[in-house]
Amino acid sequence: MNTLHTDLLLEMKKRTSEKRATQNTTILQQHSCDESYHTPVLPDVVVYPSSAEEISSILSFATEHQIPVVPFGAGSSLEGHCIPVRGGISLNFQEMNHILEIRADDFLVKVQPGVTRTQLNLALKKYGLFFPVDPGADATIGGMAATNASGTTSVKYGIMRDQVRNLQVVLADGTIIQTGGLAAKSSAGYHLTSLFVGSEGTLGVFTEITLKVYGIPESLLAARCTFPTVQSAVHAASAVLSSGTGIARLELVDERSIVQVNKNSDTSYTELPTLFLEFHGNPASVTYEASLTQELLESYGGLEWVEERDSKARAKLWEARHHLAYAFKHGYPGKSMMFTDVCLPLSELSGAIVHARETMDALGVPGAVLGHVGDGNFHAILMYDPSIDAEKEKADIVNASIVEYALKKGGTCTGEHGIGIGKAKYLASEHADTLPIMAGIKKQLDPNGILNPGKIIL
Repeated sequence: MNTLHTDLLLEMKKRTSEKRATQNTTILQQHSCDESYHTPVLPDVVVYPSSAEEISSILSFATEHQIPVVPFGAGSSLEGHCIPVRGGISLNFQEMNHILEIRADDFLVKVQPGVTRTQLNLALKKYGLFFPVDPGADATIGGMAATNASGTTSVKYGIMRDQVRNLQVVLADGTIIQTGGLAAKSSAGYHLTSLFVGSEGTLGVFTEITLKVYGIPESLLAARCTFPTVQSAVHAASAVLSSGTGIARLELVDERSIVQVNKNSDTSYTELPTLFLEFHGNPASVTYEASLTQELLESYGGLEWVEERDSKARAKLWEARHHLAYAFKHGYPGKSMMFTDVCLPLSELSGAIVHARETMDALGVPGAVLGHVGDGNFHAILMYDPSIDAEKEKADIVNASIVEYALKKGGTCTGEHGIGIGKAKYLASEHADTLPIMAGIKKQLDPNGILNPGKIIL
């Protein structure tokens, strides 16, 4: 071990504890990657802070010595956000996983960044409350805030940025700030909370997060409906949104995805493009809204409508949807997965999905198209053999084509995965006028460029 690494380890132990800083080879490898296809890079040291004060001390030292610092939550990100591309310190938040305060009467909860979504909802359940943002993975709240995550429920409840009321943030120089408060709204000054949500650890490190939470619906009803084509399914989904029904989830899964679901989840769903839906409310309202929606979908070519009221049946349906990426991983042993996302105006969505599918088929790239059609966000799963350059090149071409199509139609290069490493090259195309402003904010808050370097602002 060289002297620089030894000195850094000793310094981190001094600022945390003997047991909460390590250069163990296995742990370094665990923090070199996320669930994306991007190349792993080892950090120099992994640190497990337990307080904002410890993080402040670490960042003060890192700024003084110009050492990169990269936050690490559950490692479930999909664009390389927590890969320490320039080495340095990987900050793991597993010691900061406490729910600090539940203010049931205010529909608020304050948590540390290492709290996971499942952990939070288990604690909220006894109060009749839940946190709705559901990206599928059991991500940490800190990671979800850092990437502005959303997921299957965003059509009703909104995205992560809509839920964050306040952040305690440690800036690059060690300063600890609060970005908001407890009030439901404010017109006081710039909205710094929204600036930090989605900043991917490049502007500061989150140490406390205050979230809006909701009452658990009295009744839930899930359903799935098949369609002859993807276009008819998307047009039907748009009609549902304009009808005013209280739809809580509205997901599209293409035919190829259903084939893989059946192979992986022990299901026998009809292998056609399918909408997965869910309604939240009281028993009478969800029954009425489901009936109206069924009638509407059938008028747009819906073929098979199946309702799931039993909690286990509903869980199986959404498990099949959420585990689709893993279904492809298991179904293509030896291949890597490029999991990309874009978001478009609803009027452009069906064209974009058809374009994605046709491009994949034309280049012979196996995979699937699926997405949150309720808000115009869709994903493409692209499978390739990393040992064959031509396969990786084809997957890259498909990814680029999907993004470029979305940008031409007024969309964005990422609806929820974030920029990270993989989408940084598209940011200038999407935000040519404002990228210099973003770079200026980064320079002001992190003048030495130590906070998650190589992400968003290159």
